[in-house]
Amino acid sequence: MASAAEQLAANISWGSFAKATELKKRLWFTLGALVFYRLGTYIPIPGIDPVALQQIISSQSGGILGMFDMFSGGALGRMTIFALNIMPYITASIIVQLLTTVSPTLEALKKEGEAGRKKINQYTRYGTVFLAAIQAYGIAAGLETMNPGGLSAVIDPGLAFRAQAVITLTGGTVFLMWLGEQITARGVGNGISLIIFSGIVAALPRALINTLELGRTGALSVFIIVVLLLVVVAVVAFIVFFERAQRRVLVQYPKRQMGNKVFGGESSHMPLKLNTSGVIPPIFASSLLLLPITIANFSGTGVPEWLQVITRLLGHGQPLYMALYIAGIVFFCFFYTAIVFNPSETAENLRKYGGFIPGIRPGKRTADHLDYILTRLTVVGAAYLSAVCILPEILITQYKVPFYFGGTSLLIVVSVTMDTVAQIQSHLLAHQYEGLIKKSKLKGRGK
Repeated sequence: MASAAEQLAANISWGSFAKATELKKRLWFTLGALVFYRLGTYIPIPGIDPVALQQIISSQSGGILGMFDMFSGGALGRMTIFALNIMPYITASIIVQLLTTVSPTLEALKKEGEAGRKKINQYTRYGTVFLAAIQAYGIAAGLETMNPGGLSAVIDPGLAFRAQAVITLTGGTVFLMWLGEQITARGVGNGISLIIFSGIVAALPRALINTLELGRTGALSVFIIVVLLLVVVAVVAFIVFFERAQRRVLVQYPKRQMGNKVFGGESSHMPLKLNTSGVIPPIFASSLLLLPITIANFSGTGVPEWLQVITRLLGHGQPLYMALYIAGIVFFCFFYTAIVFNPSETAENLRKYGGFIPGIRPGKRTADHLDYILTRLTVVGAAYLSAVCILPEILITQYKVPFYFGGTSLLIVVSVTMDTVAQIQSHLLAHQYEGLIKKSKLKGRGK
């Protein structure tokens, strides 16, 4: 039988949406912030030659810069004030999260509640500024050394250009970090995720137009285009199914008698997601594999022979690249899952509050049971991530698909869309509950 919340969620209609003024304000704020971000992706930093820059980015399309350019919605390719996007913040967050598991000081802060969380967030912001400054200096210095076709992407190389590039790019990242926090607090959904989402989605219309243009000119048959559209729908449904999949572990709480009354005795479920690690494993795995290609492209003609061989073997669609890509995804799935979910700590919290899994003794046996379940889930989740991320490599190399479909970008788009819809539904539910409470109060006064 459906719960009251589920029945109320099923009754949500456009009429209730029209009455939810608070939700509409949040949606307009989110939309305005994302439009402001997209406008900033077209404001270039000073001292850049756009013609030479386009040649450099084209030569780096297969490296890390190409992947970051996709996440930034083309801002890196245009070398705008938001060229670094929000990636330094994400990197700093992951580093701080990893340090929390090995540093007793950070682990103690994590257990302090809201005050500790604010302190950890402050450390993350400091790390973001530090990483953004380093990346900005690296990009500025790299642009000065690259001269494709005898053209220099920097009009006036030197210390002044590097300083203004570091200040501009770092300031852009810090502003996006602040904007993401504002969207989270005053808008709908996770602001950081929505910023990345808007950058990826901005490239979709161009990919669709290019595909239809190939169909119009006869380069692609109508049958292949229809099959591609069906594959797109099937893969999106596949990702939605696996992202929503979870294993519910039954947790029972014992009955307690206080006087003549009996409390407790209820049961609940502990949801364990099939894909606990999210999109972190594909990002890490692809970044490591694309590093040799990026170094080779920046080195120009003076590339060592061994690096050229590695670059050829690790090219997109090559068997070695796909094998190492899958191995990297599997490794980071298990590694990151072990960091974000601690079975021993979870078992201890259950024992502390009197909860237990039926048929499993509290303590170490419960921790081993949770670890066993999580390992099996992670195996399936790693296989799912590997299939989604290898799909675009196969489509491009084997079937000459003219756009990159799948992988990390599609995972981010689908996940953020699901999270945003869930946030909207929660706001609508809250609005309906408020309406019911007001009605009940008015009826009580009438009596």
